Amino acid sequence: MKDVWIALGLTVFAGMATGIGSAIAFMANRTNYRFLSVATGFSAGVMLYVSFVEIFYKGTHALTATYGEYWGHWVNAASFFGGILLMGLVDNLIPAAENPHETHSEAETAPLHNPAAPMPDFERPGEEPRVPVPVDVHDHTDRHRRLLRMGLFTAMAIAIHNFPEGLATFLSALQDPALGAAIAVAVALHNIPEGISVSVPIFYATGNRARAFAWSVLSGLAEPVGAIIAYGALWFVAGSPAGAIPPQITGVLFGGVAGVMVYISLDELLPTSRAYGKGHDSLLGLISGMAVMALSLLLMK
Repeated sequence: MKDVWIALGLTVFAGMATGIGSAIAFMANRTNYRFLSVATGFSAGVMLYVSFVEIFYKGTHALTATYGEYWGHWVNAASFFGGILLMGLVDNLIPAAENPHETHSEAETAPLHNPAAPMPDFERPGEEPRVPVPVDVHDHTDRHRRLLRMGLFTAMAIAIHNFPEGLATFLSALQDPALGAAIAVAVALHNIPEGISVSVPIFYATGNRARAFAWSVLSGLAEPVGAIIAYGALWFVAGSPAGAIPPQITGVLFGGVAGVMVYISLDELLPTSRAYGKGHDSLLGLISGMAVMALSLLLMK
């Protein structure tokens, strides 16, 4: 039971990093985009390295022990691509305009720190152009409504994304707390820009920092909630009276988790890192994340 609480604690930590992103957006005098670039690149490096070197290997070991050397590798490969397919389906359920990984430029966050800065235009892709409003007519209500809708849909999109991410963090930590801690840090770094994506439009719509911060935190809570629901369902369907999950189920989950993390790294983290950074910032973060993860795994041997 102690291992379950440790795994849950790490998953909560990873999910709550959306609140850190929100706090950075509101409290920092100027958002450090180069830091976000290196941090998200670092997170991608950790996830990619640990997925291929550790998690995929764990899935292979569990499945070959159950299904034999030949079929075990086939099931593990199918699980890996199944995880990628799952995240692809999740992405397709979310309209592109509410993509939680849409980067915010410095001009969009400037009014958070400087009230004199011009308000940004958050027109969403694919939306019909609005009819120009006469100079002497104010249309604040419609603009605020659209901004609030954008922020709430972004929070919902992040919550949907965080369900499989929460399971990945929780399952890894349950099997190996040290490995789970590394993944939790990577996911937490990944969640920081998401917190900014939620809080910025909600703050512009409401003018309420506390409300924007609360929504960013709530979107991150989906991570531990998703982990608890998924683990409970697995235990109910396939768990033993002692609470253990059969190795073949664990192996399939590890293969799937590896696929989920590779998809997140390639589709979300690296593009975000490239968008925020300059020069080789993204590559520096990527290689650093791989090196730190490799060193951690070697020291744990």
